[in-house]
Amino acid sequence: MSRGGSGGRTRVKTARSRTAQSTRWLERQLNDPYVRRARAEGYRSRAAYKLLELDERFAFLKGVRRVVDLGIAPGGWSQVVRKLVPQATVVGIDLLPVDPIDGVTILQLDFMAENAPRLLEEALGGPADLVLSDMAANTVGHPQTDHLRTMALVETGMAFAADILRPGGAYVAKVLAGGADHDLVAELKRLFVTVKHAKPPASRKESSEWYVIAQGRKAALSDPEQ
Repeated sequence: MSRGGSGGRTRVKTARSRTAQSTRWLERQLNDPYVRRARAEGYRSRAAYKLLELDERFAFLKGVRRVVDLGIAPGGWSQVVRKLVPQATVVGIDLLPVDPIDGVTILQLDFMAENAPRLLEEALGGPADLVLSDMAANTVGHPQTDHLRTMALVETGMAFAADILRPGGAYVAKVLAGGADHDLVAELKRLFVTVKHAKPPASRKESSEWYVIAQGRKAALSDPEQ
């Protein structure tokens, strides 16, 4: 490893046991200001700043009492929620193991499993104010297939949010380039007062990820509050 270039940029020499691709990834990580900031401020991932920047623009964390974090690993988003609204109940789910986070209930389970919604609802203890989803399907290198698999997660998350959110609640989810497709946006607009797309500054320019922010869950005729 060596330092060179303008501004003290760290350059990584390719080792025999490291591919050129992994070397580029490591160099990018070492020179990423969000990665350095996350380490300094105790966040588990640079993704924490995506949520902070989205909340700064849309203020969906204000006053929340119950939050669900879909695809919680490694935990940066739940850390943000705990820091900004420490009184909130937070429940997260992920297929991957996640180190404990103070004040957060973590379920190691596939969100697509049949019993996942029930277990999340039981752990939450009441209607949610906010459902967060940073889930993305494992990529296979085929853009159309990757998009369809990730959008299936977004749609499943939306259906779950529609069931568990209180009237006025919000759903924030990762989508891919181009945002949510027409049918999904139409359904979100049926369920929520406002639906916006955004790409926070912390999201790398070359990344295909965007986020959909649906706020103001409409009260259905079957909702007890109606």
